[in-house]
Amino acid sequence: MENKVGINNNSVDSAGITKEYKEAIAELIWNGFDAKATCVDLVFNANELDHIGDLVITDNGTGIDLSTLGETFGSFLDSLKRKSVQKTSSVRGKKGKGRFSFIAFAETAVWQTVYKDQQSGQFLEYDITIHAGNKHVYKNENNRISPVEETGTSLRLSNLYGITGYSLTNTEFMDYLKAEFGWFLLLNEQRHFSLSLNGVAIEFRDIIAEDEVFKSVVSDHGGNEFEFKITYVRWKKKIGDKFYYYFLNEHKKELYKELTSFNHNAINFYHSMYVESSFFNEFISSDKEGSGRLFGVNRNNLVFKRLLKELRNIINTKQKAFVRINAADELISKYERSGVFPKFRNNKYEQEKKKDLVEVVREIYCIQPKIFKGLSETQEKTSVGFINLLLDTDERGHILNILDGIVQITAEERENLSNLLKKTSFSHILRTINLIESRAKTIELLKTLVFNLKSFTNERDHIQHAIAENYWLFGEQFHLVTANEAFEKVLSKYLYIIDNLPAPAKVKLQDAEKVRRPDLFICRQRSVPDPSSHDDDLEENIMVELKRPDVVIGKSQLRQIEDYMDFVTRQPEFNAQTRKWKFFVISNETDTYIKKQYDEFRDKGKRFLVKSWGNLEIFAMTWDDVFRSFAVKHKYLLDKLDFDKRAIAAELKAKGIDLNVESSVAVTKEVRAAAAANF
Repeated sequence: MENKVGINNNSVDSAGITKEYKEAIAELIWNGFDAKATCVDLVFNANELDHIGDLVITDNGTGIDLSTLGETFGSFLDSLKRKSVQKTSSVRGKKGKGRFSFIAFAETAVWQTVYKDQQSGQFLEYDITIHAGNKHVYKNENNRISPVEETGTSLRLSNLYGITGYSLTNTEFMDYLKAEFGWFLLLNEQRHFSLSLNGVAIEFRDIIAEDEVFKSVVSDHGGNEFEFKITYVRWKKKIGDKFYYYFLNEHKKELYKELTSFNHNAINFYHSMYVESSFFNEFISSDKEGSGRLFGVNRNNLVFKRLLKELRNIINTKQKAFVRINAADELISKYERSGVFPKFRNNKYEQEKKKDLVEVVREIYCIQPKIFKGLSETQEKTSVGFINLLLDTDERGHILNILDGIVQITAEERENLSNLLKKTSFSHILRTINLIESRAKTIELLKTLVFNLKSFTNERDHIQHAIAENYWLFGEQFHLVTANEAFEKVLSKYLYIIDNLPAPAKVKLQDAEKVRRPDLFICRQRSVPDPSSHDDDLEENIMVELKRPDVVIGKSQLRQIEDYMDFVTRQPEFNAQTRKWKFFVISNETDTYIKKQYDEFRDKGKRFLVKSWGNLEIFAMTWDDVFRSFAVKHKYLLDKLDFDKRAIAAELKAKGIDLNVESSVAVTKEVRAAAAANF
């Protein structure tokens, strides 16, 4: 039976039917899914010349009921699908144009359809034919009872032109189908929907980078609850021209869409959100995007507003995670390759400094990627360099204030960045590491002085000067009182420091020993607990006697220190019971007498102790003991720093330092210079 469409042939031509074969095939596939199909298959066979005789599109949908044929094929721009749904981009044939899309690449279209008659319950089938040259006419014929009791439609397109076997198998066409139908197949994955080519299902998941399903319950003012299934998708590449929230009814029909807030992002965050709920079953929307109405109420409906807020929170969270895991890594790699980051030396603390900069740049990028986008290489280097300068000072906290003045920062973003910036000031960490490294260098120089140059090194010209600048060897938090000065000046400066006097007072001593000159006298302002009392604290003081490297510490050297100890106990300003005194004598070796003293005082539990009386103690140490104490105390950090001792030796050699007296003077200067770098 021959029938006519409600308009003429020319009207169909001018109705905006696509001329692109990919779009045309997609329209015909959508017709199958719109007919409630779960499987659609494109079947074709190309010969040796890549020519295709026919293309068949089959689906297992509900078929085309003959009783409604006049409304489906007889109407144009007013199909049943348009009447049943106000607005949906998933129902592609809603204006009745989809069936005519075949004219983009075929002369003849024949629909062989099986449907179930609602009155008799029988499965009936018939054919519908349209020719491209006479497309305003459609013919239905071969009405019969179907031998197969399954509904569905098989559309055979023949006399093809403009397409070959390659047209339907190339990567561009496959990617087009995945982009067009991937979201629909994903939402219906649990229902086993499929789109196939010659029986092989298209693997749509290879264009999906990430997806996650959320369940949400939103209530209105009256306490009525509405359930929503939210599917978040991040695509591996851009799908379409914009990013939307898509709102679907319980039958997964898209009824409305709204732009997300990341349509102008510059970080390749390709995303979509699909929201399914019976809440949208009665959704009414005009053709103007964004003017949708819910149950006759405008889009400010409380449930819809609360839903949108939740959707935005999900997208914001996902975007930040994407930036942190993906986009930020790309930015950091780019900055590494292009030399945007400042140069950092290949040692532990320089690399820690670089890590600090990278973490802050990453966090700022997560807060607002645009800050680092669209910049020239010079601008990139300037911005990163500026951040690096602030991080290396006590002003690092101002980064947050500066950023806050550029972009709007949420409370969570502010807290995350603030916590990062409030970590121990990296400048303090660097100063500590620099201090340890500098002290390690001092140790190596002192070793050169007392071991390699021991034949040319003496107390007055070399060792006293070197140790006076490095009294940290005997403990932190000490103050230098004097170095190689008579006891009158020792007492004057000591009282000035301990009693916090405005200026050193002139002190006159009557004791004949007042002219004696201890090599080094340091005192600790901070008190230490007194083990013999619960109420009093002890004030700790140290005197050091330095011997030439070739002097062996024995009884006579110990006697000299005991003289100092006796002198201190005789002075009323020195001998309070709450003052603790330690005396050290140091050289390269100790004799058997000193070793016996070690054994005699071993029960005190103090290494190097050779004399103890009340609050007074005498220690005899070798230079190796002093250096080893430092190495043991800082072993972990020194190992991490990979401190290069050979570099010190090479540096001395480059300066022409050899085994002579002049070299001892030169090394002493190096030690003092290294000490100056410690403070």
